[in-house]
Amino acid sequence: MNAIEIKNLTKNFGEKQAVAGLDMTVPMGSIYGFIGENGSGKSTTEKMICGLIPKSGGSITLYGRDNRDRDVRASVGVLIEAPGCFPGLTVFDNMMLEAKNLDIPDAESAVINTLKLVRMEGAAGNKYKNCSLGMKQRVGIAMALLGDPTLLVLDEPLNGLDADGMRIMREVFLDIVKDKKRTILVSSHLLGELQKVATHYGIIRHGRMIREMTAEELDADCRTYVALKTADIKRAKELLLIKYLRVEVDEEEYIRVYDSVSPEEIVSYLYDMGICVTEIMTDKIGLEEYYIDLMKEGK
Repeated sequence: MNAIEIKNLTKNFGEKQAVAGLDMTVPMGSIYGFIGENGSGKSTTEKMICGLIPKSGGSITLYGRDNRDRDVRASVGVLIEAPGCFPGLTVFDNMMLEAKNLDIPDAESAVINTLKLVRMEGAAGNKYKNCSLGMKQRVGIAMALLGDPTLLVLDEPLNGLDADGMRIMREVFLDIVKDKKRTILVSSHLLGELQKVATHYGIIRHGRMIREMTAEELDADCRTYVALKTADIKRAKELLLIKYLRVEVDEEEYIRVYDSVSPEEIVSYLYDMGICVTEIMTDKIGLEEYYIDLMKEGK
């Protein structure tokens, strides 16, 4: 059984179609990275999954049941945009209010355990308004976790976090799903960070799913390349373009050759042309470059 199954999902806002026949499958126990450009339909899809807005057509099932079912709706925790907290109250008091609202038995114990899970137990007494952005995001996830939901839907929870905040968030995600009883659907534009935790991916464009894959399938799909440095980048690139189809210079001024070729062949070729290679290695493109290439193909 899958945590989420979506078939031919549509959503219209007047004459504008935000989601256009979307199919999507999120396996149980996965961290599913939901990727797409601004305006591609990610947030709209997430809101329909959670029942926050009605769909125009198609079907959404959660654990094999219609997402409008009250019991299955209770198994979903949501963080879309920002958590609804009172700025002047402490983190603990905000959590207690949410626990009481959800009628959670032994609310205090549930709040304490949830704050530990998201690494916020030491900040329980802080007023929410004094929390950093990363802390507020973790409070939002903690509130979504109250009631022990089996599915978490998180919209851009990594936005604006510093390096340490992202590291903590990755640890939180992995802890949440480590027993495979919970599933996370997470959208993010920070693809390098998402690649460190996601087990599955769905790439959406203009309201349609254009690619779904596992992390292993992504790894197999990502092209290898040879990266090199030399004192004369411009001339080296010109010479390499004579022999190889795709040659680019990246932000760190490495020349990348994407053809299937050995580093030794490139070094020998450039040496014969009077160019000395000072550094060379092989590597693979990551999720961000894979996504950019896929978008270029679509255009």
